Amino acid sequence: DTEGKEDHQGTDLGWSIHDMAHVGKREKWLSILKFWSPQYWPTWLLIGFMKLVSYLPFALQIKFGKLLGYMTFYLAKSRRHICEVNLKLCYPELKNEELQNLVKKTFISNGIGLIETAIVWHRDPNEFKSKLTVSGLENLMDAVADGRGVLLICAHFTTLEIGGFLLSLFQEMDVTYRPFKNCLFDHAMLRGRSRHYPSVIDRKDIRSALKSLKKGNVLWYAPDQDYGPKHSVFVPFFGVNAATITATARIADFNNSAVIFFSHYRKDDDSGYELRFSKKLENYPTGESKTDASIINKLIEKAIRERPEQYLWLHRRFKTQAAGKSARPY
Repeated sequence: DTEGKEDHQGTDLGWSIHDMAHVGKREKWLSILKFWSPQYWPTWLLIGFMKLVSYLPFALQIKFGKLLGYMTFYLAKSRRHICEVNLKLCYPELKNEELQNLVKKTFISNGIGLIETAIVWHRDPNEFKSKLTVSGLENLMDAVADGRGVLLICAHFTTLEIGGFLLSLFQEMDVTYRPFKNCLFDHAMLRGRSRHYPSVIDRKDIRSALKSLKKGNVLWYAPDQDYGPKHSVFVPFFGVNAATITATARIADFNNSAVIFFSHYRKDDDSGYELRFSKKLENYPTGESKTDASIINKLIEKAIRERPEQYLWLHRRFKTQAAGKSARPY
């Protein structure tokens, strides 16, 4: 009787595992099939276009990017309004004609940035090494050699994707990202980025970011967007108080990691790219949240002033206001 019960239990257990595997496969296929619903067809077209354009000659890619930028400048009215408001706040000295010219250049740069993203997701960075100029790389390498991890601070320039892509030629790094609401595009982005980075970390996953630094890795981090009032302080950005996250200093302090600022630009003649690495920040963090946030904002502002048209002014940087929603400038 005992032997019979053991056989019966074994049979039941076997069927249970089989059923679980079957259900797992079914759920996997269902998750894949949902991407073929009509709501994702435009995303598939975009992904297909990105793959196609990624293999065009570089000069033609730049022309396609400029064309996309011109199109979005005229079609994306809400984003154009956001861009205009940001630039009016940050560059109040600009006359209207100068302002509109900078807005148009910003959209053109964003269009090129989309094409560069396609390159990143499908090409090998070695193919673009000849188009690259690098300065200050020894600052990064010296910091890496210390073994305490490096917090590599950057900003949301339109060259964000191509900058990291080219940096991967010299140094492995983990990157943080903000997930897209469109699940298919988010999947494509993760797949594209994972080709070049050992780890792609959700920006809210602070624990994984800290683990990366604890291992002595380079962590690429962009703290220049408005993520709301929680865990933020209001400090000047181009002379305008902006909600600025305080996590940057806490992350750097966790393992006494070096903090280096990473600038990445498209060359003025569109022939290639520049990567620049600052020296290790001294006396950072200070332990005072507003002081630390101001230090980072000043670094970002200085980098933007060199190539203002290449910055992502389409983001609502001043959305969060100390006086509440009614004080929003958009």
